[in-house]
Amino acid sequence: MLLFTLKFVDDLCGAMVALGFTTTSNGLLQMTDKRLPELAKSLKRELLPNHVAIIMDGNGRWARERGRPRVFGHRRGADSVRAVVEAADQLGVKVLSLYAFSEENWGRPPHEVMAIMTLLNTYLVKERDELLANNVQLRTMGRLERLPPKTLRLVRDTEAMLADNTGLVLNIALSYGGRSDIVEACRSVARRVQAGELAPQDINSEIIEASLACADLPPPDLLIRTSGEQRLSNFMLWQMAYTEFYFTSVHWPDFGKEEFVRALHEYMLRQRRFGLVLDEPKERRGGVAGAAVAAERHE
Repeated sequence: MLLFTLKFVDDLCGAMVALGFTTTSNGLLQMTDKRLPELAKSLKRELLPNHVAIIMDGNGRWARERGRPRVFGHRRGADSVRAVVEAADQLGVKVLSLYAFSEENWGRPPHEVMAIMTLLNTYLVKERDELLANNVQLRTMGRLERLPPKTLRLVRDTEAMLADNTGLVLNIALSYGGRSDIVEACRSVARRVQAGELAPQDINSEIIEASLACADLPPPDLLIRTSGEQRLSNFMLWQMAYTEFYFTSVHWPDFGKEEFVRALHEYMLRQRRFGLVLDEPKERRGGVAGAAVAAERHE
């Protein structure tokens, strides 16, 4: 009976794999897309988003499901950062913005905040030579003056080291909040009015946008949020007025190149209108329908 049961289980597992299931790190079966290699090949460069933003959520939940401390999840999440940066670079994405640490995250337990800063220090030291070799430029946005001195020094040194690179722009949001970004932009405009450089009636959205963090970068075309949550959490509020959203229940430590390809493929199937009525054929989707409009808005 035992041998029969074992053979049945083995046959069942083989059948599940044939149907497209695989085993996760915690022993659960999950559906995989056997067409992923084909999906990656089908990604047309002209349809890819220029700017992908990611809210990297679920490190703590991923660790808790395994009976481990939250810091363990943050460590594993660093592997996903590496994988997604590599994939974005290889596929031709121009800007990748990662929400690494929000203004609100300072309210977390001090030991977790320190662990996150230590992981950031380790990532910068460990990865910057490879980023340099791959022509990746590092940018940051947020209230960096709140970072620990060592972390701030490493961030600035790495930015300077990669400043002349012309490939993928890796934009990391640290101590960042979208509301604060808008408030600072308004203060900057107000100072110009106070100095007599700008008349109040001349203030428009382009002037405010030009005062936002990383104003020289295009707005995100695609936002990816992991771990099942479906909100912006104060991330690039102004810049995401016409961004396409992609939500997945996959926790960030399990989000790798395959999941990134899935998100890009989903983006390709969407038609972007930017408030217009576009009479486009169905095959012209993703970044094509409205891409010219987006380019004009950013120029």
